[in-house]
Amino acid sequence: MLKLIRQRFISLLPLLLAVALGSFLLVRLAPGDFLTEMSLNPQVSAETLARLREQYALDQPWYAQFGKWLAGIVRGDFGYSFAYSCPASGLVYERLLNTALLATTGLVLTLSLALPLGLLAANQRGKAIDRALVFLSALGLSTPSFLLALLAVVFAARSGWFPIGGVRSLDSEQLSATGRLADFAHHLILPATVLAIRQFPGFFRQLRAELLEILTQDYVLAARAKGLPERTIFIKHAFRNAINPLITMLGNSIGSLLSGAFIVEAIMSWPGLGSLTVSSLLSRDLFVLVACLIFAALLLALGNLLADVLLALADPRIRQTKRL
Repeated sequence: MLKLIRQRFISLLPLLLAVALGSFLLVRLAPGDFLTEMSLNPQVSAETLARLREQYALDQPWYAQFGKWLAGIVRGDFGYSFAYSCPASGLVYERLLNTALLATTGLVLTLSLALPLGLLAANQRGKAIDRALVFLSALGLSTPSFLLALLAVVFAARSGWFPIGGVRSLDSEQLSATGRLADFAHHLILPATVLAIRQFPGFFRQLRAELLEILTQDYVLAARAKGLPERTIFIKHAFRNAINPLITMLGNSIGSLLSGAFIVEAIMSWPGLGSLTVSSLLSRDLFVLVACLIFAALLLALGNLLADVLLALADPRIRQTKRL
């Protein structure tokens, strides 16, 4: 298992290199850059602009710029953010952590809702509770992420129960460590809930469908004939066999989870990788934008790797084939 995980990590290197090259070309070959917009400011001299272009190799061909930038990445230097006037690495690392926390919390909330409600709906098939849950899942599936985020912002503004934007309050530095943690959770819960509502229908419908199919299998009927309790049949026999497709779906949903997180961040002013990507794109902040795209690809690849490992741990047949 460890050997295969190591091989997957090694295979990430050419993938990230390809993403870096493609992102760099798309951004760099577009007309203009941040310094082009800076040149419109009469307070910035031509000598300053020329010095900055030379310092960051913006006056050289794209392959020379890419080579210099790639050499900096090896040292942990992702370049300089012209828009924020700070190194790009520290800026991206902070936003990356915020996005990872938002996506992880949203996923935990999603599974906390989808697993018990999927079991409940399958157990109560055709009854009022089942029909209500299926209707709510269809409603959530058909509602775009941006609309959910906008509704959440309106709700927060009118109710005053949740803060709008940011990860901490203005007076958070005066709070204790526990108070700062509670303040961060207060800012996190609403965008994470929006993300969970959007992801919930897929997991719920998948689990319900798998359970309904498994409950018709011969071994389940045999368990019922032996007089086993329904709870034991659902948990020990049906749910354990339905979990594998959910883990596979988890890997496939990482991309939509990240894209949903990016949309939620942009609308709800959560300072994560998504909002930073949008702002750096609008400001033509080259180095920050490319770093954001690379880390987004890294999160996606690591998420799929995690799903593969969980699937291998849950299914002995996959471990025996020695493939992830």
